[in-house]
Amino acid sequence: MKHTYTITGMSCDGCRSKVEKTLNTIEGIQATITLDPPIATITMDKHIPTAQMQEVLTAAGNYTITMNNGAGSLEATEDSIDKSCCSSVRKEEPIAKSCCDSNKQHEKPKVVLPENAQGKYYCPMHCEGEKVYNKPGSCPVCGMDLVKAPELTVAKTSYTCPMHPEVIKDGPGSCPICGMDLVPMKPTDSEENKVYNDLVRKMKIALVFTVPIFIIAMSDMIPNNPMMNIMDTEKWNWVQLLLSLPVVFYSCWMFFERAWKSIVTWNLNMFTLIGIGSGVAFLFSLVGLFFPDIFPDEFKTHHGAVHLYFEATTVILTLVLLGQLLEAKAHSRTSGAIKELLKLAPTEATLVSDGADTVISIHDIKKGDLLRVKPGDKIPVDGKITDGESTIDESMISGEPIPVDKKMDDAVIAGTINGNKSFVMIAEKIGSETLLSQIVQMVNDASRSRAPIQKLADRIAKYFVPIVVITSIITFFVWAQFGPEPAMVYGFINAIAVLIIACPCALGLATPMSVMVGVGKGAQSGVLIKNAEALENMNKVNVLITDKTGTITEGKPSVEKVFSLNNDEDSLLQSIASLNQYSEHPLAQAVVHFAKAKNISLIQVKDFEAISGKGVIGTVTNKKVALGNKKLMEQVNATVSAELENQITAEQKLGKTVSYISVDGIAVGFVSITDAIKATSVEAIKELMRQGVEVIMLTGDNENTAKAVATQLNLSSFKAGCLPEDKLKEIQRLQAEGKIVAMAGDGINDAPALAQADIGIAMGTGTDVAIESAKITLVKGDLQGIVKAKNLSHAVMRNIKQNLFFAFFYNVLGIPIAAGVLYPFFGLLLSPMIAALAMSFSSVSVIANALRLRSLKI
Repeated sequence: MKHTYTITGMSCDGCRSKVEKTLNTIEGIQATITLDPPIATITMDKHIPTAQMQEVLTAAGNYTITMNNGAGSLEATEDSIDKSCCSSVRKEEPIAKSCCDSNKQHEKPKVVLPENAQGKYYCPMHCEGEKVYNKPGSCPVCGMDLVKAPELTVAKTSYTCPMHPEVIKDGPGSCPICGMDLVPMKPTDSEENKVYNDLVRKMKIALVFTVPIFIIAMSDMIPNNPMMNIMDTEKWNWVQLLLSLPVVFYSCWMFFERAWKSIVTWNLNMFTLIGIGSGVAFLFSLVGLFFPDIFPDEFKTHHGAVHLYFEATTVILTLVLLGQLLEAKAHSRTSGAIKELLKLAPTEATLVSDGADTVISIHDIKKGDLLRVKPGDKIPVDGKITDGESTIDESMISGEPIPVDKKMDDAVIAGTINGNKSFVMIAEKIGSETLLSQIVQMVNDASRSRAPIQKLADRIAKYFVPIVVITSIITFFVWAQFGPEPAMVYGFINAIAVLIIACPCALGLATPMSVMVGVGKGAQSGVLIKNAEALENMNKVNVLITDKTGTITEGKPSVEKVFSLNNDEDSLLQSIASLNQYSEHPLAQAVVHFAKAKNISLIQVKDFEAISGKGVIGTVTNKKVALGNKKLMEQVNATVSAELENQITAEQKLGKTVSYISVDGIAVGFVSITDAIKATSVEAIKELMRQGVEVIMLTGDNENTAKAVATQLNLSSFKAGCLPEDKLKEIQRLQAEGKIVAMAGDGINDAPALAQADIGIAMGTGTDVAIESAKITLVKGDLQGIVKAKNLSHAVMRNIKQNLFFAFFYNVLGIPIAAGVLYPFFGLLLSPMIAALAMSFSSVSVIANALRLRSLKI
């Protein structure tokens, strides 16, 4: 038996590993723990009480285990976090909340930042899962600068008078002093720009002082060394010391703080190596300058002066600072997808009230308000057109460039752009309820989630730093023992070079950078990805299960005809239309619309019941009427004549959906419904099959209709007459065979199958329940979006592997060269400055490669 539990109290991967090991010590269970979300998946031979597991966890630390039984939400308080293994690291009011929606029984609980976490700070490497901080700083685990979590709502615009700046209003209007129109206030400098500008300032200072140090140190290579005519070597050494102080103690001091923190907490990272390497070089130079006589002759030049490394220290630190500067710029660019999405939302709307138009802020819009949308305006909120018609550009939401014609009662989406006509709409979804807001939230959550492949980088980094430090020490002793004179100098320099070139910053950036850029790219193309795991697994999918109605077909069925054995079609149509007026199924609505078009009035129905996957039944004019498929006829014990069966079969072979009609237990006719196949379905299925994906159609429709559609699409496999539980079982069967299954659907009945599939893909045109159950949502709602998702996943995974190659390549190649393996053969050594440049270049390579995804065509 297998159960899932929620674990509270974990704040880092060390906690996760500790909890997993502790639970696995209990005989008869096998536990797998994830940090994001904080879930324990436990397989047990026999039932083991939760209390027994809690007992061993309490002995291990401040951890709590609870079974996922719809208990609501769980909150990891500040107190519980402070008692975790990372409590000694930071005490700046960390905020971390976990949310487990009890209504989502088919979906694993997912950790989501609370709304008040917007604008807080988190580690871009996600070292501590969903933990965020109130103040900027550096990550206590990896030392990276904390990044500000983006605001996910459009900032409220304030207005001021151009002549009287002291006048500030929440909305547009006129100045109470001079009467001039108020204008929007300019936004303040963003958090990313503040961090970037701070690093730019430090970089300028570092360059101003580092370049002269470098020139002084390299002057020995100039013939006759003209600088020696100005001052001797000892005085120039003092100049180098003075010039190095601003670089070490201002511009780059943060690197030493991070290195010290990493050693104290034993969270060894890239800054450990930078701090040790450059710090040792600087301290050595200080001692060599103040106390030269304590050094043996091996550390001195032929003039008797000690070799000093102020230039190596400052150049290394400046190059690392350059890498941080580029990373800060890259992070601001990768969060640009959210900013661009937020720019889609207008800040104002025109309210129609009492026959007058008033310009208001979108924050003041209420549900039910009538809003006028003028030509060229952005639509302010989600709603429905109540008066007028227009053509709307929805490309920023769906990724499709062709404008869409909209008429009265058609839905419109916030952020899309009106064409050349004016219309009035009613506000139905506002604020965080709008599709645009949901897209922004989904993009933010996904870009901050961790892909499974990132675990590889995490495991390597954990052991990498200690190995590098040991390698550096071995390098020093080998050179000191066997190297040429001055052997100890060679050993010292090469040991520093090993520390510098091995910095694993590129390794840590490899996955998060690609995920952030890829998720943003998907959102711009109408493919909304819930988390990084879905992005990775989509690339592995080899079976696609798809529904028919609304997925392969338009989902807008229309009635072709109503046939009656008794030649009373209008009377039969009145009965079934009246019955269907209580159903929201597309086929039911098609029947109702067909009846209204024929001016047939609807009458009262008693004992109405919708039977999932079969049809509807009820009492109309004291007669028991049933409308549905063959299974429904069997359930109500209706008699179907051979004549009627033959006519129905003929319709089905034409690809029509046919519903039986029975009255008082006798099948008396049928309704024939057609639902056109989407133009994109044929192309999409053909491309997916070309990529090696087996496409299987599971539909509740009959065998003949399903076969006609499958033949038209060249599908290799399909199953007809499927109930919701049949789809679920088919997916489980395929998964048991080792298949990686994606399921595409759009209805409430598809939700269980979407949750069970390895990748659930919801049509954005479908129900909210289906979208909530899925891991990928296609805004436009056609199968072409699956091709986009597959291509995007493939590109992102290839990009991540390229990044990991860059990171590994530099380290694997660079460490031996820095240690001096080429010296005995070619006389080549790698100076610490070149090592620092190579290390920075590896990070730049990873960043640049990830940003290539922005121009990807999917």
